[in-house]
Amino acid sequence: MRLRPIDLAREHGLSTQAVRNYEEAGILPPAERSPHGYRIYAAHHAAALRTFLTLIPAYGHATAGAIMRAVNGGTVEEALRLIDDGHAQLADDRRTLEAVERALRDLEPPRAGEPGVTFIGPLARRLGIRPATLRTWQRAGVVVPRRDPRTGYRVYTAADVRDTLLAHQLRRGGHGLEQIARVLEQVRAAGGPEPLRATLRQWRDRLTARGRAMLTGAAALDTYLRHRSD
Repeated sequence: MRLRPIDLAREHGLSTQAVRNYEEAGILPPAERSPHGYRIYAAHHAAALRTFLTLIPAYGHATAGAIMRAVNGGTVEEALRLIDDGHAQLADDRRTLEAVERALRDLEPPRAGEPGVTFIGPLARRLGIRPATLRTWQRAGVVVPRRDPRTGYRVYTAADVRDTLLAHQLRRGGHGLEQIARVLEQVRAAGGPEPLRATLRQWRDRLTARGRAMLTGAAALDTYLRHRSD
């Protein structure tokens, strides 16, 4: 089967320049050349392009390209390592999502008659931790209480207390401060835990879609590897 760049491009709605770029990037194997210098592609080039485009939703453009370069370069083990890394990242993202969901579920409701603000000592005692721990969390950007302009004491509002309780739950789950700070940024951007729950559902849907895309990508890559070995 002899294929032109336009034949590969049309199948996927690409430009012929994109096809040439993918070849130059090693995503497609090198094409043969006609006596006049025109590229001549074959069935395995079409299979490579289909495989690459199938891998993108699962691993992203850069990693999908690296996988294809590894396969076309004969280093299949490197391609498999990249795939393993992608699955490990997906598993880590799932654990983080589940930890956030548990933390929100276990988040203590506001206590009746609880004052709107508190200070570092009472809050530390409530959590069973040292005030120094809360200061460390502040330096990490987890919770940033304001300062009383008269006394200079840290003042934790009801929202600060909520975020601190959520951070405490995540910390007990073994999550790092940098990761917790990112989660709490999402809480604040969403406007609190309740709106965040909708965001978490969307997050779960994205992880499910990525997991299914990995299955599809693995099947396409297996087909391509079999095609190359024939």
